[in-house]
Amino acid sequence: MSSQTLFSKVWDAHVVADETPSTPAILYVDLHLVHEVTSPQAFEVLRERGLRVRRPDRTVATMDHSIPTTPRPARGPRLIEDGEARRQIEQLERNCREHGIRLYALGDDRQGIVHVIAPELGLTRPGMTITCGDSHTSTHGAFGALAFGIGTSEVGHVLATQCLLQRRPRTMRATVNGTLPPGVTAKDVVLALIAKIGTAGGTGHVIEYAGSSVRAMSMEERMTVCNMTIEGGARAGMIAPDDTTFEWLTACPEAPKGNAWERALTRWRTLRTDPDARFDREVTLDAATLAPMITFGTDPSTAIPIGAPVPAADGDPSRARAVAYMGVEPGKPLIGKPVDVVFVGSCTNARLSDLRQAARVMRGRRVAPGVRMLVVAGSQRVKERAEAEGLDRVFREAGAEWREPGCSMCIAMNGDQLEPGQYAVSTSNRNFEGRQGQGGRTFLASPLTAAAAAVTGRITDVRELVD
Repeated sequence: MSSQTLFSKVWDAHVVADETPSTPAILYVDLHLVHEVTSPQAFEVLRERGLRVRRPDRTVATMDHSIPTTPRPARGPRLIEDGEARRQIEQLERNCREHGIRLYALGDDRQGIVHVIAPELGLTRPGMTITCGDSHTSTHGAFGALAFGIGTSEVGHVLATQCLLQRRPRTMRATVNGTLPPGVTAKDVVLALIAKIGTAGGTGHVIEYAGSSVRAMSMEERMTVCNMTIEGGARAGMIAPDDTTFEWLTACPEAPKGNAWERALTRWRTLRTDPDARFDREVTLDAATLAPMITFGTDPSTAIPIGAPVPAADGDPSRARAVAYMGVEPGKPLIGKPVDVVFVGSCTNARLSDLRQAARVMRGRRVAPGVRMLVVAGSQRVKERAEAEGLDRVFREAGAEWREPGCSMCIAMNGDQLEPGQYAVSTSNRNFEGRQGQGGRTFLASPLTAAAAAVTGRITDVRELVD
């Protein structure tokens, strides 16, 4: 057999029928993740056609996009004031009950953002194919899984058949070598990569992240990198599983146990790119040259080092529009730009290590006057662990809001949103016009940089505040 990439090994193991010039390949799906926003129409199609969910045991649902993150009352359930959100949630409950699907609903201690709970429970494992009606399903590639975000019609197809139609993507390897300087995080690495290749640079590819910097990352850092793969236009992102991956999984309640664990481990250790395998494209980053990154425009590729000047549009009308929308000035750095809101959360940066980073900056400081800060854990389990460490007290004492788990301001369809004209520093993954609220303007950054903005009231180089 010829040498293979990690992607090829996982893809080939799941092909039910090869693609032809006129038809895509049929891939078997090991795990299908479902939430309340993209699933109602898909379930309705099944109902209209008299179909059942093919593998309810391979389907897991949670509530995350539409739910409010306001603190729970001391007694009784959380009230969902938005009528559309309430209907979506009630419909998901009915659909899961009708089809025998496991659901982590509001009030369940395993509820949270879909791309946070599946890895922490051990549902996400090396070598799997994973789908979800959410573009940031690429997160799960951090475990050596092949994970696709899919559309509503595809959600229905996977529910009915446990298979997905896909054209075989090309491959790209992004190699990051070296030691990250102080203040530089995984979020900065992936923003720097997207700035280098552009939002279409990965189109038609699956990106494998490699190099000494990637191998040195924790699983939570790897998830941050893979999460934003889609923002570079790629279909999915992957990192070869290693001892860091296996150690994470040993603590997960859903991971294999006993002899099943040993068999799985033997199989997982084969999931790496062969030494002489070739990629369709290669790109490299030198970690030692990186700085904390922040976006100035309206897509993630507009990321620049925190102290760099905003670049000129140079005749690019889309860049000119982005600069005008954001109200920033070419030729001047963003440092010192006042902000109104800081958001720490989302499937990109709402894990325990992210909260620890933000708390490191917040400890002993106060949120600047006139600034609102929302801190939203990615899951109930993350929230409980953060509270056990006292991180919630750090945020509350600093004047930040400690919220219930959910997608929150990342998607702005749950009551957490910017007002028109407000500026936010956000740890989420998208800074499109109106993404966090109509007329809102978003700077994407790491939890460290976001926390620095919260305590100073302006965009700040976090290296001025912490070692």
